[in-house]
Amino acid sequence: MKVRTRFAPSPTGYLHIGGARTALFCYLFARKHGGEFVLRIEDTDRERSTDESVQAILQGMDWLGLDYDEGPFYQTQRFDRYREVVQQLMDNGHAYHCYCTPEELDAMREEATARKEKPRYNGFWRDRTDTPPEGVKPVVRFRNPLEGKVTIDDAVKGPIVIDNAELDDLVIMRSDGTPTYNLTVVVDDMDMEITHVIRGDDHINNTPRQINILEALGAARPVYAHLPMILGEDGKRMSKRHGAVSVMQYQADGYLPEALLNYLVRLGWSHQDQELFTADEMRDLFTLEAVNRSGSVFDNKKLEWVSQQYLQTADAERLATALQPYLQDLNINTDSGAALPAVANLLRDRAKNLVELAQATRYFYHAPTTYDEKAQKKQFKQATAAILQTASTGLTADTDWTAESIQGVLDATAESLSIGFGKLGQPLRLAITGGTQSPSVADTLALIDKDDVLQRLKAAIDVCQNAET
Repeated sequence: MKVRTRFAPSPTGYLHIGGARTALFCYLFARKHGGEFVLRIEDTDRERSTDESVQAILQGMDWLGLDYDEGPFYQTQRFDRYREVVQQLMDNGHAYHCYCTPEELDAMREEATARKEKPRYNGFWRDRTDTPPEGVKPVVRFRNPLEGKVTIDDAVKGPIVIDNAELDDLVIMRSDGTPTYNLTVVVDDMDMEITHVIRGDDHINNTPRQINILEALGAARPVYAHLPMILGEDGKRMSKRHGAVSVMQYQADGYLPEALLNYLVRLGWSHQDQELFTADEMRDLFTLEAVNRSGSVFDNKKLEWVSQQYLQTADAERLATALQPYLQDLNINTDSGAALPAVANLLRDRAKNLVELAQATRYFYHAPTTYDEKAQKKQFKQATAAILQTASTGLTADTDWTAESIQGVLDATAESLSIGFGKLGQPLRLAITGGTQSPSVADTLALIDKDDVLQRLKAAIDVCQNAET
């Protein structure tokens, strides 16, 4: 039997972090077993579902690289099939029309609550044969078994047992003829031959109902695996109040997709003490048995750490390509000047994400127009002009223009002036970058065009000459 998993989001918003992790686990399980991964858009909530949300989901899946083998399938395109199955359940005695009004249903719940019972539908129309009331459009309810138990051999949480007496006869088709979630999910999983339903544990209450419908249809039961919730740092279910939860927000914040996937796979799953995984390792090592039963806390600091590890090891050409949209947002033009892969390679250790890395590249392509105010007051004295002029003269004569040759010039400059290297390096760094933070001065200068460096030094010398003594 070929393994088939599915990711089935509702397009009522963006692809959130919890959904992305579910999609990842479904994807990894299918790939590990040589199976197929299906994308299904559960868009039957027509009031809340939007085309914009559909596109956000597809965009998020594409950015993460979670390639699906089939789909996307849309439930709104399968209404005829759902109605066919509802009729089949009616014909076989597993479903019936219910004519209760909203007021009658409210009264049932209030009475149950007064008796300190679970508020629920009491089966009023389950076995009635009298004439239905006029002018009332009925819903269709599933005739849930009254006795016995439903046992779920959950691949993550272990055995779960629910008494059928705890379940009421749920609505499977509304009075306007539209199917409900629990019916559409069952029909889709059956028709698409899904072997493993991997989803959040907020669906556990739906599972026994869906199993009973599957059995009424004579369909095979898939393996169920309910994943623990992702929690905020306050221990509550992650939501907007905890910050960015949209997958695409993490793209905007400068995270590499492979770094986010690596972080997500460790939210609720582990392999010994390993923290970093290649795509192949995730696929080969992932098992449902190793998924934790309890919720996992989303730790932004840990995500930043994972991101740093990926920036430090990524191919320089890959980094340069990934940086382009962020550089465009900052109006940094890299068409001329230093080779971007070399710049990214030099700066990668100093950034937690692509946004920070992009911001750090500016001085390689644009001469500073201002200087760090505090550093300028400290470094740019009138006496500094002579130091920078001596360095400029030495650099002008440097014909190799490599980090090694530049370092030699700077060492010789400091020696000739009988000053420590810091007396030269700090004002030189400020002159070239406009700030106080950069990789080694020699490495930095080597990537910038020589004439540009000399122009920056001239501008800084002018500032020093007009400074206080």
